[in-house]
Amino acid sequence: MADDKMMAQMSGKGGFIAALDQSGGSTPGALRLYGIPDSAYSGDAEMFRLVHQMRVRIMTAPAFTGAKVIGTILFEGTMDGEVRGKPTPSFLWEERGVVPFVKVDKGLEAEKDGVQLMRPMPELDALLTRAVKLGVFGTKMRSVINLANRDGIAAIATQQFEFGDQIARHGLMPILEPEVSIKSPDKKGAEAILLDELKKRADALPAGRQVMFKLTLPDVADLYKPLVDHPRCARVVALSGGYSRDDACKKLAANHGMIASFSRALAEDFRQSMSDAEFEAAAARSIDEIYRASTVKV
Repeated sequence: MADDKMMAQMSGKGGFIAALDQSGGSTPGALRLYGIPDSAYSGDAEMFRLVHQMRVRIMTAPAFTGAKVIGTILFEGTMDGEVRGKPTPSFLWEERGVVPFVKVDKGLEAEKDGVQLMRPMPELDALLTRAVKLGVFGTKMRSVINLANRDGIAAIATQQFEFGDQIARHGLMPILEPEVSIKSPDKKGAEAILLDELKKRADALPAGRQVMFKLTLPDVADLYKPLVDHPRCARVVALSGGYSRDDACKKLAANHGMIASFSRALAEDFRQSMSDAEFEAAAARSIDEIYRASTVKV
């Protein structure tokens, strides 16, 4: 089973999760934001080499430690790579005190009933076996809700929990991520349905089983408090979903018990052209801002 120290950190320690799991579809945008244009590389291998360099720069910044960054979600290729001569998960936990997760989904199906389910994952068991051997604590998988359609949202929740069960049987902690698009014409309605569907399935989990949820910052503050307080939920984390870091942090601070799991909002000020000192200062500012929003108390 998952390491007890990692479990204690993820379920109870103040801080946030850094999402460094951009995949083939989102990597070009992440590199552009970092200051690397599409014309600077040719092919996926070169693209992933450059994004790994960016991720290593983030993970080795002095401020990137378990004092504030309690976990990190990795792309599969990053999990399989190295940082300063050590396997990435080992570096994160042993050198930085940061709990490693790995993104396992393989992208999205076409929209049906207002949602996009995850594509099939026939090689999931093999990936999970490898993750366990590398010392990874848990996984993350994303699907998308565009409309307030109960049938579609129920299908999303069912799929997330079914894969979550498969993941838990490997002794890993699943982060279920049914993202509600911030562009949804009825985001508030979709979120109300999602809460109902997630709570029903969390209520039905067997004794001793826990999951985590990664959810879009809701329109109604503290909407997901029933999940934050649920005995089958280890943590509820928030994705930035396209909001700027400033906006995402303001919204997060209004949702008590939720912590951040930001990607773009974490890295929005990082540039390849920065000196090491400039980059490390920018990382410290970003980490501090997100940490404050994740640990605000009433």
